[in-house]
Amino acid sequence: MDFNEIATVSGKGGLFSVVAPTRGGMILESMDEQKKKLVVNVNSKVSVLGEISIYTTDKEGSCPLEQVMKKIHQEFNGDTGLESNADNDELKAFLKHILPEYDEDRVYASDIKKLVKWYHLLSAGYPELFEDKKEESKEESK
Repeated sequence: MDFNEIATVSGKGGLFSVVAPTRGGMILESMDEQKKKLVVNVNSKVSVLGEISIYTTDKEGSCPLEQVMKKIHQEFNGDTGLESNADNDELKAFLKHILPEYDEDRVYASDIKKLVKWYHLLSAGYPELFEDKKEESKEESK
């Protein structure tokens, strides 16, 4: 599994794995303990994590969410010490530590809360997402 196989749906909490495409949308499965299946149509706002970026003030203007999550994993290895109800200043300080060049005017505390929540979900249930692909390809070739 990789970040291009994980989606979020506007109006629905949590993350979903992409099960299969359909003629008019796709079938998703929740990544929590319930594993509920959900069919979304093309009118639903579905975002794939591999396509999400965080605004930055550097010349690129953004940093892919996958890179940010991997930095968090390298630094904290699954335990950020943050709760989903942490105060805004604490959340901003956390992201500033991970991504010093993030754009404080365009990245809101609610976005950072989602980032922390998603990271905790993925690191607990899917730690293989944070392994380098180079290492995986070496192991497959053996």
